[in-house]
Amino acid sequence: MKPARQCAALLLGLTVLTHAALARDDGRFANSPLKPWFESLRSEFGLCCSDADGYVIADVDWESDRGRYRVRIDDEWVVVPDGAVITVPNKIGRTMVWKHYIDGHPRVRCFMPGSMT
Repeated sequence: MKPARQCAALLLGLTVLTHAALARDDGRFANSPLKPWFESLRSEFGLCCSDADGYVIADVDWESDRGRYRVRIDDEWVVVPDGAVITVPNKIGRTMVWKHYIDGHPRVRCFMPGSMT
């Protein structure tokens, strides 16, 4: 699946999901006005949507303490590296994480905080 299609799939996940879930593209968001924005998101680790799928994270699955973030991925709390934090305005308002795995443990490639309610 092309990276651009993976990012476009996030739009579906954002409208349907209330918990962390994998978003996959089936092509129906190719003309979405947010598609270019998702494709442009990047952290110090590279483009968010280049090799990783984005997940919507429920408010209970992330926290902030003195400017540092932690996120629960696969029942494991993971510290978000400072360089993974997306600093552009969050156009969707939901917290998202793009993850990858090292030695079987989740790591954060990109993290975009939302507003805790």
